[in-house]
Amino acid sequence: MSIVTVQLGQCGNQIGYEVFNAICSDFHSTHGICSKKENESYQEACKERFFSEEKTGVPVARAVLVDMEPKVISQTLSMAARSGHWKYDHQSHFCQKQGSGNNWANGYSVHGPRYRDVIMNLVQKEAEKCDRLSGFFTVMSMAGGTGSGMGAYVTQCLRDAFPTSFILNQVIWPYGTGEVIVQNYNSVLTLSHLYQSSDALLVHENDAIHKICAQLMNIKKISFRDVNQVIAHQLGSVFQPTYSSEGASQYSRSPLGDLMESLVPHPELKMLGLRNIPQMSENSLAYSTFTWPGLIKHLRQMLIAHAKMEEGIDWQVRPPLPGHPVPPKASPNQALHFNTSVANLVVLRGKDVQSVDLGGFRDPALYTSWLNPQEAFHIWKTPRAFNKYEKSASLVSNSQFLLQLMDNVVGKAWNMFASKAYVHQYTKFGIEEEDFLDCFTTLEQVISSYASL
Repeated sequence: MSIVTVQLGQCGNQIGYEVFNAICSDFHSTHGICSKKENESYQEACKERFFSEEKTGVPVARAVLVDMEPKVISQTLSMAARSGHWKYDHQSHFCQKQGSGNNWANGYSVHGPRYRDVIMNLVQKEAEKCDRLSGFFTVMSMAGGTGSGMGAYVTQCLRDAFPTSFILNQVIWPYGTGEVIVQNYNSVLTLSHLYQSSDALLVHENDAIHKICAQLMNIKKISFRDVNQVIAHQLGSVFQPTYSSEGASQYSRSPLGDLMESLVPHPELKMLGLRNIPQMSENSLAYSTFTWPGLIKHLRQMLIAHAKMEEGIDWQVRPPLPGHPVPPKASPNQALHFNTSVANLVVLRGKDVQSVDLGGFRDPALYTSWLNPQEAFHIWKTPRAFNKYEKSASLVSNSQFLLQLMDNVVGKAWNMFASKAYVHQYTKFGIEEEDFLDCFTTLEQVISSYASL
């Protein structure tokens, strides 16, 4: 089954490009440990999932590109075409001459309704190219105007037009130091609206990815492209084909459906985080060897201790002993010593995946009490390595990982709202104070649900 990617705003289009580039790079590589039949089966599943094909044989990304300014889309189309390995359909993009000025309300209430029909027509055409549609993968920022405001509106339209298709929103959490003065407003408005129409939100934090670039990839002058390539690598490590059940002979056909079934058992709990190991520079990789027990031990402790990368993990954090439940957190701001999970998915790629022991992830102490650990933990695997790593493991987790960040953002936005700061910038585009209050109420409920796990 196929996934249609909807790239929204500058951030969404730049990351979307890197995702397709990473997938295509992996798609074109062959791995000696896999048979020719295995490689062909993998490539066929990847192609069906992410690309259609022209008569020339060049894969065409199943994507719709949307931005209110032309520059980034023009660059994105050009870079893909120049690669010679894949390209975008030049009829599947929409842009205008004027952006949303970092104003969420402008994107949501003005540009969204104004251009709804033309954007949804592009989406419909892309969906019709799929023999079988698994759903939509939207890529967007939370902080800006077009990506966040228009992204929230377009997601709502997707839900109305395709009520039975899965929608996964990949959102970029802004830098804590601040990208725009109203980013906390924009984040609250985006998250609360996506919560109404999306099946799940997969969140990447800019600060965490920046640290990976600096400390693991050893990049001295970190660019947005460096950050986007790390995000793309992590996304590819999950969404490239895998066997989603033990003993399966065919690659999973419904990646979004399998993901939702594995990780979202309750509509109130659908915030997903992603960890991937190893990640390092090519220079370091040449001198490194990895064992599955070592990778799995690190990945499990990253989950437990709420670590964003394998460097600097707090190894003192332990799951609560049986009969000694985690004491209730007084507030989401209280230090999260132990990260309680709703559900976890581990994706293994590379040599000897069949022999990997993942019993540590089945420990009932990791999970909330109302879900059976057998239903809360899933494994996807393939003997085919991903990109340059002989062995790699990814963890997609529905857990308390965003609790403190969410509480901080809501708190900052509420303080600004209480003093009426910048509210007029939103009301002039039709977002009233009652709308803000509804959004605060929605997110307070989400925070409460995760805090009580």
